[in-house]
Amino acid sequence: MQQADDSTEAALAAGERTTAHTTRLGGRDVSAQVQSWQVERSYSTDLPAAMRAFSGSSAAQLQVQLSGTGGAPAPELYAPWAPRGTGDIARPGQSVVHRGGVGTTTLPAFRGTVRSRSAQAGTDTVQLTALDGAERLRGPALLPKPYAGFRLGRPVASATWCVDELLRQAGIHSAPPPRYPEFVAGQPLSLVHASLHGGFATPYGQPEALPAPAEYTWTRDGAPHEMALLPLATGVTASWFPRSRVTVPGSRLLAEAWVNCAVGSDDTFRMELVLDRTGGTTGTLTLNVDFATGRVQMGSGTTGGEFLNVFMDWPALQALKGVWHVGAYFDCVSTGNTVYPTVQPRLTGPDGTVLEWAPYLITHAYGVQPVAELRELKLITGVAVEGVQLTSGLSAFPSASVFAQTGTWTKGAELDDAILPLHAVPRVSGSQWEVIGQIAKAAMSTAEFDERGVFRWRNYTRFRRTPTEADLSLTSVREIASLTLTEEIDACRNYVVQPAKVFENFGVDPGTTYTDTAVRSVPANGTLTVSYVMAEEEFDVGPPATDDDSVTTEGSQVRFATTAAGTTAVKGAVDVLTRREDGYLVVRFTNRTAQTLYTAKKDGTPSVYLMTLKPKADPVERSATAYTAGTASEKYYGRQEHTGETTDWIQDLASAKAIADALYNAGLYPVPVIGDVEVLYDPRIQLGDVVQLTDTSGTLLNTLAWVVGISTSESADGGVRQTLTLRGTRTNGTPADSGLSPDAAADPAAVTLSLYSAVASAFPTLSALSASGFTWGEIKESAYV
Repeated sequence: MQQADDSTEAALAAGERTTAHTTRLGGRDVSAQVQSWQVERSYSTDLPAAMRAFSGSSAAQLQVQLSGTGGAPAPELYAPWAPRGTGDIARPGQSVVHRGGVGTTTLPAFRGTVRSRSAQAGTDTVQLTALDGAERLRGPALLPKPYAGFRLGRPVASATWCVDELLRQAGIHSAPPPRYPEFVAGQPLSLVHASLHGGFATPYGQPEALPAPAEYTWTRDGAPHEMALLPLATGVTASWFPRSRVTVPGSRLLAEAWVNCAVGSDDTFRMELVLDRTGGTTGTLTLNVDFATGRVQMGSGTTGGEFLNVFMDWPALQALKGVWHVGAYFDCVSTGNTVYPTVQPRLTGPDGTVLEWAPYLITHAYGVQPVAELRELKLITGVAVEGVQLTSGLSAFPSASVFAQTGTWTKGAELDDAILPLHAVPRVSGSQWEVIGQIAKAAMSTAEFDERGVFRWRNYTRFRRTPTEADLSLTSVREIASLTLTEEIDACRNYVVQPAKVFENFGVDPGTTYTDTAVRSVPANGTLTVSYVMAEEEFDVGPPATDDDSVTTEGSQVRFATTAAGTTAVKGAVDVLTRREDGYLVVRFTNRTAQTLYTAKKDGTPSVYLMTLKPKADPVERSATAYTAGTASEKYYGRQEHTGETTDWIQDLASAKAIADALYNAGLYPVPVIGDVEVLYDPRIQLGDVVQLTDTSGTLLNTLAWVVGISTSESADGGVRQTLTLRGTRTNGTPADSGLSPDAAADPAAVTLSLYSAVASAFPTLSALSASGFTWGEIKESAYV
């Protein structure tokens, strides 16, 4: 329920039904011109309507009838061909905010945009229809297609992560968004952005190493913003390939994350930037934070070899338990073939404390970095983590406000616990809102925008247990004007089957390969962009690794040479970026040197080679069943079956069984349907609320029910009507049939069967029986005996 102020609470308690409303179009108050209004909200569902369960999406709709003003009728001001100066206030896409209440105060009732307007000549009315935030999700649904999940046999994402990503694409954020998501030549770029909202998948970059499911869980309790990776073991490790393999020397990189040092398996946090050097060796740039000792270290060197760490001890890290924003800046710009990195950390504490040191130039020989390309970002953590980011192209460590992304985003979404782990992200089509609705139905969850325009995702766990407390009490003595109760056998489902598409044979095989047909030149200090046709069903391809003459990389690779004949290989000279666009894989090469380079092998043939990966085996359809033989439900109602939809969103039997169990518990006995209940207007009621219904006027009803639909309208005479659609939370108990002897299901007609003695008397001999011409059935049923 919405929270109301004391004035509203007092008015409702006193039975006050003098209503108030305000309506704004395009930010302008038009309340005085509103003739009538209606707001409708309800969950859509493909389950039997009477089941004690609900799912699907809800898009609220507002209808407003608007009159004119200043002596001009509404069609003249607001019709489609009205002057822009007045008509734009009612144009499709214009903002709409509506509030309603009792007494003198109002509560949020609707926030969205105009969908349509209709004006009839000769009247003073224009009718507007508006939809809520679902209108913001009309863009094409796009989800990454990482291969790490089925390659390693570990979940890479979840249904919850996919919902969060679709929201982010529409500008609806549950946590800080990527800093520079769009590629713009010469501007900073987000290389990796892993929200960790129920998955390791990312729209920018690609997961490579995944921890075992037993080593971690996802938590909303204690998450810095919305959801975080919570280690259950020491040193939980994950890594991501960047979407651009930028070069060192030549790059400035900012690695950051939000952590909660009060939650986790230990007190350590580490980020590593792994650099791919000549000859197959790798270098590493690191940030280490130990919240137990208060020590922060930044380092540079050779992976597994010579290394230099610089450190600072800060007692505040030990004293302040809670959410920290951790950042590490690595300046690796140099004109030569080696660079001594300049490093700088910044940590912002839960109370706003800022810990940082001035840029520190590493001058020790152990810390030098030769030519290389950025290979991956690695996370090793014992504390809860959210929002891992890696950004290139920043000229310096951002200011405090820029670092915190202050004013760049608004929290507009609230998630539930992560459910339905995914080894492969399903292919999607349609709009973002359509796909969210599909996920909601598959996951038995609900998706909606509330009265304030905040998106809320809630799981099926809300009806796993019967609620025991109500948000609001409604009685026939006062609040209820009318109600109808219906009980039907379709509400009973005591045999539930939920299919799942399960990966049972993990691993990868080579998929489609792309071998370039020509040696291409990358101009000095310039770029080359090449596009390759790529089918939607193909899994993602990261930037190809840059080979030198001592190493040939398996999978996607490229070699750069100083001549078209491929004479001398060049390492650490070209940034390589890949992205998918409109059915193409686009590869962009950026030359960081003052000489033209060529995509040529040592023998002068084209060196660009791209390879997709595919699962070693397709998933197998399995089913989880929830059924208990011999229950009272089966005795009184018979066996009632429900089979869930086969969907790519359920990929493990544990998830399928959990959904089947929830549906079984919801449908074991038929719950009475509480038809449209007309009540006294209460602006606090929201979808998903639990109300206590008490009817002493005839039905003897006293039960809890979920609100699954709300229709509120005000007519021109000022009266407000509110109608609720409810789902009961419990049955009226197990049938007893006391004193009853139910009739059998069938009552066949009685048939008297012939005795052997009677047949023998009528037909003393076999010849007499044969001569009669009677059939066996006629004789047996005494027809002629």
